[in-house]
Amino acid sequence: MKRMENCIVAAVLLPVLLIPGLSCKKVTGVPESDGVLVFRFDGNPRELSKVSEELPDTNDFLITVSGESGDVVFDGVYCDLPEKLEVPSGSYGIFVRSEDFEGLRFSSPQYGDEQCVVVPPGGVMTVSLGCRQINSGIRLSVSPDFLTAYPDGVLFIKAGDKRIMYGYTEKRIAYFSPGSVSLVLYDSGEETVLLTRTLVSQEILTLKVSVSAALSPERRGITIDLDTSRVWTNETFMLGEEDSKGASYENALTVSQALASIGREDVWVSGFIVGGDLTSANASFAPPFKSASNLLLGPRSASSSRENCIAVQLSAGEVRDALNLAEHPDMLGRLVCLNGDIEGAYYGMTGLKSVSDFVLK
Repeated sequence: MKRMENCIVAAVLLPVLLIPGLSCKKVTGVPESDGVLVFRFDGNPRELSKVSEELPDTNDFLITVSGESGDVVFDGVYCDLPEKLEVPSGSYGIFVRSEDFEGLRFSSPQYGDEQCVVVPPGGVMTVSLGCRQINSGIRLSVSPDFLTAYPDGVLFIKAGDKRIMYGYTEKRIAYFSPGSVSLVLYDSGEETVLLTRTLVSQEILTLKVSVSAALSPERRGITIDLDTSRVWTNETFMLGEEDSKGASYENALTVSQALASIGREDVWVSGFIVGGDLTSANASFAPPFKSASNLLLGPRSASSSRENCIAVQLSAGEVRDALNLAEHPDMLGRLVCLNGDIEGAYYGMTGLKSVSDFVLK
């Protein structure tokens, strides 16, 4: 069964960092086998102008330049970097950041950029560094009715093997490395994971934690809004009604929710068709596409990382005939709802298999 419906999908265009340019000109005094790296910072992306915290001075950024064999050419403060860094020709990894960051901490946004460049023999590579947030964050807004319903409850934020207590009056953002983050409630000696989301760099998730007016256990819920200074997403999650999420295409799971819902069957998942031609380690994000048997579903139309996507198996039939990118490259970037079973291993990723129905939006 195929259904088509018209709806307006709001898109937010994020500024794109400038790509480093290659200037292959002769440098006097540099051996033929060597080249030169020149660094500069571009202006701050527009979205950072909305952020309330003071941005760090780029002169104080930490920068590491390493060769393809792993040898470190420079590791120090940006202001101590030579104006022209002479290096043997070859590939170099460049990682610049406002601070070294690990784990889970309050008020620790990490800004920076990471690039891989090739220095030609006797030439100059000018590297334009961006200044964007490269970790993720989460903050809670706890309403008084939640405190009334759980007077002895304690909320935790958990990322990886780290956790941090989030007080009901806490206003700060808790930052963590991009990936999964969970909201955990400890109450009456029991620990409950309320929800888990997967965030990418530059994403700040604001959770408004509250209960419904009825205050009945089955109606207690969490309303989710997202910090408008970074990435826009809207979602509602009701405690006690998790199983109903995904029961229809109107209430489909997001890609992030699907990644945390392995084992669910006959469920609807909503996302953008962002790629295909899957292998156990790679995927294609641009045409031409060769395979009609699979595609990649992402949380946003510009998604370009396998880690944030779900793999979709397209068995022979109506769904494959309508959506496969080999025959329909125009489907790239389209928002679609798919009905199938979420499994943990498909081309080394979380997969949606046995897809039986779809709705294009």
